[in-house]
Amino acid sequence: MFDELSRKLDSALAKLRQRGVLTEPMIKEGLREVRRVLLEADVNYVVTRDFLQRVQERALGESVLKAVSPGQQIVKIVHDELARLMGEGRPSLQWAPAPPTVILMVGLQGSGKTTSAAKLAKRLAREGRTPLLAACDLQRPAAIEQLETLGRQIDVPVHAGPFGGDPVATAVAARDQARAGRHQVMIVDTAGRLQIDETLMQELTRVKEAVAPSEILLVADAMTGQEAVKIAQGFDETLGLTGVVLTKMDGDARGGAALSIRGVTGKPIKFVGIGEGVDDLDSADPERLAGRILQMGDVVGLVERAQAAINEEEQRALAEKALGKGRFTLEDFLTAMRQVQRMGPMDQLLKLIPGAARLSIPAAQLDPKRFKHVEAIILSMTPAERRNPDILNGSRRARIARGSGRPVSEVNRLLKQFKEMQKFMKSMKGMMGGMGGMPGLGGMPFGS
Repeated sequence: MFDELSRKLDSALAKLRQRGVLTEPMIKEGLREVRRVLLEADVNYVVTRDFLQRVQERALGESVLKAVSPGQQIVKIVHDELARLMGEGRPSLQWAPAPPTVILMVGLQGSGKTTSAAKLAKRLAREGRTPLLAACDLQRPAAIEQLETLGRQIDVPVHAGPFGGDPVATAVAARDQARAGRHQVMIVDTAGRLQIDETLMQELTRVKEAVAPSEILLVADAMTGQEAVKIAQGFDETLGLTGVVLTKMDGDARGGAALSIRGVTGKPIKFVGIGEGVDDLDSADPERLAGRILQMGDVVGLVERAQAAINEEEQRALAEKALGKGRFTLEDFLTAMRQVQRMGPMDQLLKLIPGAARLSIPAAQLDPKRFKHVEAIILSMTPAERRNPDILNGSRRARIARGSGRPVSEVNRLLKQFKEMQKFMKSMKGMMGGMGGMPGLGGMPFGS
């Protein structure tokens, strides 16, 4: 997410960050480079102009110029203004006084409405809500089938209307089912078109009037750049949007839509899609998104992923071993590694760790296949060898290499990394807290 924008913006701010003293010409020159980066990222021109004007006004203040580290303070100013650009405070959903709260998902065809509806349902279910999905895109049988399939996958019921039926009647029937089943929230997947047209807007208006949604969320494809901003304006004029869900932020999106939508429409980005999995929907906290853009990491996001992916019982057992109450074995290492895998691709996780985005880790070392290789090596060991790797002599290592289909050098490297991680964990006994699943990060196979 924001990869290209982050890299270029970090490069533009590098000169300012490293200077101990800054003059007005230096600041203006640095901000000209920032302006170029934002415009290349497809950020709206007016939004860019206003953003840089606010940054420059703050950066030229005496309190900054006389500070010990003015370069770092300017980065902080840019961070604060980026967060302000995307919203004030963490966006939240509006809940109806009496359930069910109705959330209308709208957008063009292909923007990811159906998948986003399921992702949101999964997220709300994880938070303790009881969602119901309503399939009201009745022009495409594939959309109905897709939502029903996703509903089974995430264990959320789906009320589906008949192909070619009336979406308004289907939405009303779904609301009645939600009330009868005491569902706290109903998420409505609506029809889309290749472009905004009067027929689509009339249909959505009738659905809105029939079920009185608390939230009308536009699902917009981040890869469309400024076109996403125009689409948001069109839907907002007719329906009165309450927020935006930006999809495909894990792709080649330049970030311009994320930085422009609120500035142009005044509507907050509430969620961002960061992958194809049903768990790949993040809340669009402005402070955290600004931190990611400036490569400052997102520790809260990392913890949220860990909480969603890590089994509490496994976490407690690993925490006890990390705190020195037991011997940490290769079996525990394999458990920790699998937990990290469930949190998402390693390249995404590293971006959430402060400072890690600037590390020059070769892409080959983040290849998911490496996890499979490590898993194959450990599973080729006997239970006794996993619990006590000190007994692994040359012949045993050769046998493990043959069984896993990996060279002996990889077996040796894994054992060396495991030893180093054991030492590290002993030195960090008092600092692990409740992050039982996280020790595996220190010994993952992207190490040297």
